[in-house]
Amino acid sequence: MSELGAAEIPVVQAEEKPPQPPVKEPIRNPLLDGPILSTLLKLAAPNVVALSAGTCVAIAETSYIGRLGVEPLAAMALVFPLVILMMTMSGGAMGGGVASAIARALGANDTARASTLAIHALMIGLCFGLVFMTTMLVFGSLLLATLGGQGRVLSEAIGYSQIFFAGAVIPWIMNTLAALIRGTGNMRLPSAIILNSALFQILLGGILGLGFGPVPQFGMRGVAAGTLIAFSIGVVIMAWYLLSGRSRVKLKFRGFRFQRAMFYDILKVGAVACFSPLQVVLTVTIFTHLLANFGTEVLAGYGIGARLEFMLTSLAFAVGIASVPMIGMAIGAGRIARARRIAWTAGGVSFAMVGLFGGFFAIFPDIWVNLFTDNAAVRAASRQYLSTAAPFFAFVGLSISLYFSSQGAAKVLGPVLAQTARLAFVVVGGWWLIAQGATGTHFFWLAAASMILLGGLAAAAVRFTNWGQRIAPVPAE
Repeated sequence: MSELGAAEIPVVQAEEKPPQPPVKEPIRNPLLDGPILSTLLKLAAPNVVALSAGTCVAIAETSYIGRLGVEPLAAMALVFPLVILMMTMSGGAMGGGVASAIARALGANDTARASTLAIHALMIGLCFGLVFMTTMLVFGSLLLATLGGQGRVLSEAIGYSQIFFAGAVIPWIMNTLAALIRGTGNMRLPSAIILNSALFQILLGGILGLGFGPVPQFGMRGVAAGTLIAFSIGVVIMAWYLLSGRSRVKLKFRGFRFQRAMFYDILKVGAVACFSPLQVVLTVTIFTHLLANFGTEVLAGYGIGARLEFMLTSLAFAVGIASVPMIGMAIGAGRIARARRIAWTAGGVSFAMVGLFGGFFAIFPDIWVNLFTDNAAVRAASRQYLSTAAPFFAFVGLSISLYFSSQGAAKVLGPVLAQTARLAFVVVGGWWLIAQGATGTHFFWLAAASMILLGGLAAAAVRFTNWGQRIAPVPAE
């Protein structure tokens, strides 16, 4: 009976469920979720290559302009600070503001806002380019004469500036496009374009400046024209990339309308940041003027050391620029603690790298000094400057890195004011030293002290500036 009952109980077969597709994990953004140090170094590496290319351009231009004569070489030295001022404003200052705004929008997953910001950034670049063009074409001759140009030196400087600044819109647009791409975290393409432009700049500048085959010698005007043509090639390539849809930021002109908030988002960082390169140029100009009282040899010795300072602190530029999209995206995503860790990591890397090389050349200054001169007095002055100031180049590297990191956080005022404090320190300290009858060595210590002040104040600004509130993560449904 029990067996029959057992046989009558029906067996229920479990229904087989169709295989479910594997659940896709959300795509991780390495700038937001990756390890900080390795990601930072990976982004910084292409920037180092690009900055190295810029150094090669400066060496090549000095070489073939020198073939044109002493006066063109002096003319290039006269106009060079104005060129550097515009390039650093468009690339590092306003460019940092553009990259920061783009990165913050992408960090908040707002690609539409990023695309709208891109068009507004191009409008800003266009306007600033026109301002530089108009100012230099109208007042350039007077400005160059005020800086000390006269005779053939002045005429050669005017010839270069008339061509270069007539096309000022081109470098502004080039650096703006590069900033748009960097804001997405893509450092390779802008660096490759800069490298490509550098090669064309060397080639075209040499051909047009010195003449080659059927091409006549255009002198300084030809050198300037070669630079603009090289930049134009870079503009075309980057514009094509952004218009092709391959970038996370797309240039969409259809239906575009001006929005005040978009301009403000860029200018609240970029416009304030522009005061930093302006103050840097002013500080160097004033310090150079003060040292001129001690003779040509001391001034030349300082100039050789200052070249090394510029080259070494370029490493901090590379790291600092790489930190902008990382910090911008972290801020946009509300991850304030991560943004601060990125800033301090970038600052530490910059401090260590610049400090390591600076310390080396402070101990072995002749390795650098002997490349430029065999004049005993100039060598002695340069050795003195490097042994005094080079160990403190690290503080300049720290300040540069934190300046860019603050751009990423849209809180750049503090590092800019640190640069203002350094300018005031040099002016007041220089005036006091002159009143005390100080020597050139005392002025070198003034430069070293100003570096420590700059780095310390920049670090304090980042430490005590509020970068925003953490946004609580949205729970998954």
